[in-house]
Amino acid sequence: MKKYCLTLDLKDDATLIAEYEAYHQNVWPEILKSIKDSGIESMQIYRLGTRMMMIIEAKDDFSFEKKGAMDAANPKVQEWEELMWKYQQALPMAKEGEKWMLMEKIFEY
Repeated sequence: MKKYCLTLDLKDDATLIAEYEAYHQNVWPEILKSIKDSGIESMQIYRLGTRMMMIIEAKDDFSFEKKGAMDAANPKVQEWEELMWKYQQALPMAKEGEKWMLMEKIFEY
């Protein structure tokens, strides 16, 4: 099992943040299926203000490249991602089109 932490910001708007959280209380079943089918066993998203952190636990053969290809071929995932972008904003260091960014682990106990 592998663990990944990613980060992304939300737009600084209380109404939009509330809407974003509401969507995540009732994630579309097609999105949950795509997460599972990609090899992800567990996913959590935490928020502090506008900063979010996603923790993924995935099977050893999981890859972001494979998940990206699966997502690109799934119209429902594309619809979800487009909708979520209404609420999200790229981090200042993100490349064009980059959303969730992989964090580097710097400490473990």
